[in-house]
Amino acid sequence: MNSTDEREGFRDRLQQALRQAQYLEVGPTQLAREFNIRFEGRSITVHAARKWLVGEAIPTQEKLRALAQWLGVTTQWLRFGDTTHPHDSSVSTSHDSGPLPAGFINDLRRLNEHDQAIARDFIRMLVRMSR
Repeated sequence: MNSTDEREGFRDRLQQALRQAQYLEVGPTQLAREFNIRFEGRSITVHAARKWLVGEAIPTQEKLRALAQWLGVTTQWLRFGDTTHPHDSSVSTSHDSGPLPAGFINDLRRLNEHDQAIARDFIRMLVRMSR
């Protein structure tokens, strides 16, 4: 498989996983925002998210793991499209406490951009403190 096929395959699996996780018609801005809320490392840009969505780039392994955990699929399936079922029952949507309450992400979405940034920073601080 050539690199273009690999990137396009990743794009298709990412879009499938987003749909299955009830993120319908996700654009680069929303993908970057949602990803950055959950990722403890350096934030991604809207441009990077766009490249993932259109099949121009594949994220680093660290970001791929975070995407897979967030979307409830295996990293292997998301990256390579292996033949096993994409959903991994051992993957949790949060770290050790089980799935997030149903309204939590929706509540975050209702915040304006500034308040979302504050919430994201606060959540990251709590995660770092809990280690």
